[in-house]
Amino acid sequence: MAQKIKNTEIKRKLNLKNDIIFKAFFSRKGNEKYLIDFLNAILKIEITSIQVKEEVNLEQLSTTEKGGRLDIQAILNDGMIVNIEMQMRNLNNIEQRDDIYEAKTISRHFPRGEDYERAEEIVSIYILNYNLFGFNEYILDTIKVLNKHRDYQVNSISKEYYIQLPKFRESNPDMNDKLNQWLAIIDDQDRGKIEMAKSKNKIIKEAEVEIKYFTADEEARYLADLRDMWESDRTTELNHATRLGLEQGKKEKQIEIAKKMLEKNKDIEEIMELTELTKEEIENLQ
Repeated sequence: MAQKIKNTEIKRKLNLKNDIIFKAFFSRKGNEKYLIDFLNAILKIEITSIQVKEEVNLEQLSTTEKGGRLDIQAILNDGMIVNIEMQMRNLNNIEQRDDIYEAKTISRHFPRGEDYERAEEIVSIYILNYNLFGFNEYILDTIKVLNKHRDYQVNSISKEYYIQLPKFRESNPDMNDKLNQWLAIIDDQDRGKIEMAKSKNKIIKEAEVEIKYFTADEEARYLADLRDMWESDRTTELNHATRLGLEQGKKEKQIEIAKKMLEKNKDIEEIMELTELTKEEIENLQ
């Protein structure tokens, strides 16, 4: 199967919305300046140093690395921990997964017996290729407040950002804003926005060249294709299970109706016509 995939010419265009490409590109040694510029745009802080945790090289990626893992985790300025995940489709669990990810991050990085005041801030960034919230904004961030005093912000070490690409796509963003420039190149849908982003941000211009070179790599394309094949297989399995469930529910309803009609001594032919059950199925119910 692997040889077959490698020998097949792949015409589709790869971009950063593919989580394999996103992870490998931003965690690649030498690409730190792109990740720093992107995070500067979101966090609005000066990043003096960055350490990408568990750096992933192409040869380390495999078909087992598909879901349930953070795409990127980085430590900024020797302290702040940033989790970043690219999510292509809605699995209806992103908020619950965020709680798990943050809890695991805290337990991993907070030493036993340490002073709680020394706990580092954790920021989670979710880039979504679907709309999660019904609000108009395409970027939403969280704060923790008291229920009866919403103006009082509780001191919390965790914060989340949700970026909804479809809403960005439909908007008329200010392309002077660095984050919008990065979203344009990540979304890779509007050539006008991309060209404007490149004209205003030298790093964006360099990043596009690097992305084109990176996604032309045979191994990168192969791994991205494996990822897409897995997604297609998973979608097919879920749809098949849904169809089976619907068919089973319909059958149960037909049998329930047939039993009630038999209790009222209705003719088998009449029951067959109404329920679409066979004569043998109805006789077995008798």
